[in-house]
Amino acid sequence: MVEFLQIFGMVLAGLMVALILLQQRGASLGAGLSASGELYTERRGLEKSIFVATVVCAIGFVGSIVLGLLLA
Repeated sequence: MVEFLQIFGMVLAGLMVALILLQQRGASLGAGLSASGELYTERRGLEKSIFVATVVCAIGFVGSIVLGLLLA
């Protein structure tokens, strides 16, 4: 069971990395260092689906880690 959770966690980690890289943001390097002049826009369509999938993968990833620690 623990081996399955480890493999499941690795798959979710890879999927989460891919989903994070797919998300598009107009932020450049300067936006992280100072205030950017961008307005907040609501996620719609595919962008919202990718965001929700990323959150679900993150919750599953953390859950698999916690469950693996409890079973070990």
